[in-house]
Amino acid sequence: MTSVSSFWVRSPVMLAGAASFLLAGTGAASAHVKWFCAFDVAGQPRGLEQVLCTDFEWLTGLALLCLMFGCLTEGTPLGTAILNALDRVTALARVNSALIVRAVMGFFLVSLWNLGGIILTPELKTDVAWIPWLQLAMAGGLLWKRTLPFTAAGIVFLFGFAVWNYGVFHLADYPVFLGVAAFLALTALDRTLFGQRPIDVVRIAAAITLMWASVEKWAYPHWTDPLIAAKPGMTMGASPELFMQAAGVIEFTLAFALIWTPLVRRASAIILTAVFVSAIVEFGKIDAIGHSGIIAVLIAIAADNARVPATRRDVVLAPVYYASALMLFLGVYYFAHSALYGAGYATGAGLGSVPVI
Repeated sequence: MTSVSSFWVRSPVMLAGAASFLLAGTGAASAHVKWFCAFDVAGQPRGLEQVLCTDFEWLTGLALLCLMFGCLTEGTPLGTAILNALDRVTALARVNSALIVRAVMGFFLVSLWNLGGIILTPELKTDVAWIPWLQLAMAGGLLWKRTLPFTAAGIVFLFGFAVWNYGVFHLADYPVFLGVAAFLALTALDRTLFGQRPIDVVRIAAAITLMWASVEKWAYPHWTDPLIAAKPGMTMGASPELFMQAAGVIEFTLAFALIWTPLVRRASAIILTAVFVSAIVEFGKIDAIGHSGIIAVLIAIAADNARVPATRRDVVLAPVYYASALMLFLGVYYFAHSALYGAGYATGAGLGSVPVI
C-alpha cells in the first residue's frame, strides 16, 4: 500500500485532497457496521502495533493541523463573525432545541416499537414481548415536560437491561443514550448536573460515544469488508485499510472537537450532522432510525450559543489534550477487551457473531 506520507510529499495540493477524502469518505463509513454486517465483539482486535503505523501518524497529524487551525480562527474577527452568523442561522433551532430532541426521540422510540424485538439500537435483539410496549409508553412520556423523567428512567433501564444481556463492553458503544436520558431529566427539572447544562451533558456523552466508535474502526476494520465489497465506490479509490484508518481518524477528531472551544465544537456538530445524514441516504431506513437521536443532539449542539473567550492556551493545549484522549481511548479499549475476553478468546464466540440485519 502506498503510504500517506509519500503520497503527500509529492505535492502540497494533496493536503487539501486528503482533507476532502477524509470528510467525504467518512459519510459512508459512519453507517454503524454492527447494524449491517457480521461482527464479533469478543474476537481479537487488530494489534496496536498495526494500528499505530506510519499512515495513522500522518492522518492524525493532518487532523491536528485542522483542529489547531480551528482554534486559531476562534479568537479572530473572522471567528467572531462566523459565530455571529451561526447564532443568526440557528436561532430557531436554539429556541426549540429541547423540543427537537423530544420530537426526534419520539420518532425513534415509536420506530423501535414498530420494528419490535430491539433494545434501543438495531443490533441489540430481544424476545421479551413487553419491551416494544415500554418503548411506546416512553415515546408518550415525551409529550409533556413533567413526564420526561419517566422516559429518561426508561432509557436508563433499557440501557442496563442491554448491559445485562450483551455486556458492558458492547454497550460502551452507546453512552449517548445515557446523555439523552440526562438531558431529558435535567430539562424537565430545570437543573444542571454539577454545573453542567443539559446540552453540555449530552454533548460530552456524544463525544465519548463517537471517540469509542472510532477506535472500533481501527481495531476491527475487517467488519466493514462486506459493505466495501457491496459499495466499492465509498473508498474513493483508496485501499480499504487506508479508508478505515482515515474514517476513524476523522470521526475521532470531530468527536474530540465536540468537547473543545465553541466555534470548533459547533463546526464539528454541523459536519457530523452532514456525515450522518449522508449515511442515511446511502444505507436507508435502519440507519435513519438508529442515528436519529444523535443527529437531533448534534443539531442542538450546533445551535448552542454559549461562548467562552478563546485564548492562545486553547491552541497550545489542543495537541496535548487530543493526544491524551487518543491514548486514553486506545488504552481503555484494548485493556478492557483483554480483561473481559482474554488474549486467547476464539473469534466467532461472541454475542454478535452472526449478521443482525
